[in-house]
Amino acid sequence: MHLAYPAVLAALLFGTGLYGVLARRNAILVLMSVELMLNAVNLNLVAFDVWLSKAARDTLHSGQALTLFTIAIAAAEIGIGLAIVLAVYRNRGTSDIDKLRDTAEGHGPDDPDSDDHDSDAPAAEKAEATA
Repeated sequence: MHLAYPAVLAALLFGTGLYGVLARRNAILVLMSVELMLNAVNLNLVAFDVWLSKAARDTLHSGQALTLFTIAIAAAEIGIGLAIVLAVYRNRGTSDIDKLRDTAEGHGPDDPDSDDHDSDAPAAEKAEATA
């Protein structure tokens, strides 16, 4: 089998994953797209390992060993990523990335630039006057 077949398949998988990361708004779909990209890299690692081991008569198979490490890291990344997404969903009620980005920029009552603190100023003056 030629090296071009798995390389083209890996490029298509990586392109699909990259589109999913850039175009999706749901955090879980973004994590799935990252997994698709990692699987494309794993396919390339194994394909090039088989191709190079045939050419060099080498039995080390370092590409397959790197693939195992990548799978382990991807499993840990998905576990932590899903835990973060679930925690954010419980606190905010949404997993839409655009809405989460808007709330992270400081449009709430704790924002020092918001006008909510001006309404607290007369109450503070009243408290000082009664004391």
